[in-house]
Amino acid sequence: MSPDKPDADWNADVREGESEAQRLDRNFDDLLQELRVSQNGTQILFAFLLTVPFSNGFNRVTSFERGLYFATLLLAALSAAMLIAPAVMHRVLFRQHMKARLVHVAGNVALGGQALLTVVVSSSVFLVGTFLYGVALGAVAGGVTLLWWCGWFFAVPLDVRRRQAREATTSSR
Repeated sequence: MSPDKPDADWNADVREGESEAQRLDRNFDDLLQELRVSQNGTQILFAFLLTVPFSNGFNRVTSFERGLYFATLLLAALSAAMLIAPAVMHRVLFRQHMKARLVHVAGNVALGGQALLTVVVSSSVFLVGTFLYGVALGAVAGGVTLLWWCGWFFAVPLDVRRRQAREATTSSR
């Protein structure tokens, strides 16, 4: 979307003949396609975390590591729920003529699930790093992982958005 044109105007220019309903359907399909990538990884990580307490060696974790593990497991469950929720929302709201609201709410829920996923992955790295090398190195590894994921998930796209807005402002002068 060009910052100097509202979404509807931009779509009318670029996607000639696309109705509002078609745009909403396309937007929701795009969202579901994006979520297919995240859902698989999140579900695999969550499933792995569910098996950890039943593995040999878990009895060697400290109380701190046990707490960190459980917090990570809970965050993975929350992230998985948020990344699966848009499909369920669609089913619950099916034929209720609420596609615009669905696209908006589901997009925000998915973004929240992605944000939680960055914390889950970082916490998992923190946990493994702590178990293998101690809290200090685990914290550094988890922190670096969090920054890396936040950079690619949020900082890069927000920078692209900011640059596009600046270019549009500069070119309109």
